[in-house]
Amino acid sequence: MWAPAECTLDVVQLPDRIAQFDALFADAVRAVARLEPTRLRLVVDIGYGAAAWDLAARESGCCSFFTFAFTRHADRLHWEMTVPPTQKTVLDALAARASAALEQSP
Repeated sequence: MWAPAECTLDVVQLPDRIAQFDALFADAVRAVARLEPTRLRLVVDIGYGAAAWDLAARESGCCSFFTFAFTRHADRLHWEMTVPPTQKTVLDALAARASAALEQSP
């Protein structure tokens, strides 16, 4: 699993959280950009803004090292995720999952 030791989710909750990210990525992500090694931008369909914000808030509760920021751009939402250098592998995993979901979307 790609969750860091700092994550406070237990082994029962973790697979559900991963599935929530995967579902949101599959439904909502329109572009993925790695801005820096520790910074990722997902372009999300605006209709999924509330779901993305809710997931980010819940993720901040268990992995406090994340910084999430949202900026609206017309009918899209830029969801930026930043982590400290020690958590780059977590961001790598999220970027890979988001990119894979984007590649599979019609």
